Amino acid sequence: MPNAAKAETIEETRALLEGSAAVVLASYQKLSVTQVGLLRDRLAERGVRARVVKNTLIKRAADEVGITGLEPYLKGPTMLLVSDTDPVAPAQGAQAAQREFRNLEMKAGILGREALGLAEVRQLAALPGRDALLGQLVGTLAAPVQRLVWVLDAPIAQLARVLDQVRQSREAAASA
Repeated sequence: MPNAAKAETIEETRALLEGSAAVVLASYQKLSVTQVGLLRDRLAERGVRARVVKNTLIKRAADEVGITGLEPYLKGPTMLLVSDTDPVAPAQGAQAAQREFRNLEMKAGILGREALGLAEVRQLAALPGRDALLGQLVGTLAAPVQRLVWVLDAPIAQLARVLDQVRQSREAAASA
């Protein structure tokens, strides 16, 4: 039976896993304390929280939530990178952080209630972020409306050009 502190950590981790859009598990073993602090700051700028939790406690919290398949990845020190809103942010944040902190290693991820391998986390990182996807969606939805406006506007614009040419030709004939 876990003591009170462990039970509290399990409960916090369970809540973290339940409320997250996505989670990336990363190994921070070769980072200094200063680098871990900088890493947390860089991730926070992207809306990603970093939390260090013992592997056994992560497993218990994941089991309570119904997430399976994490066991192979829960070896060595593990940091959870969590975003509540953007499912792509933790993967992109970890990938960007790897460029600055070469010793940071992504292990796996969680999307919804599914465990993801490293290859799937890298694919997730390659996707555009939530804001970019929403912008693309709005552009896609707006395109047919814009085309309709252009089609409806074209005859009126052509009529205006023809009338202007008629006016110009009459003015030229009157002045000649």
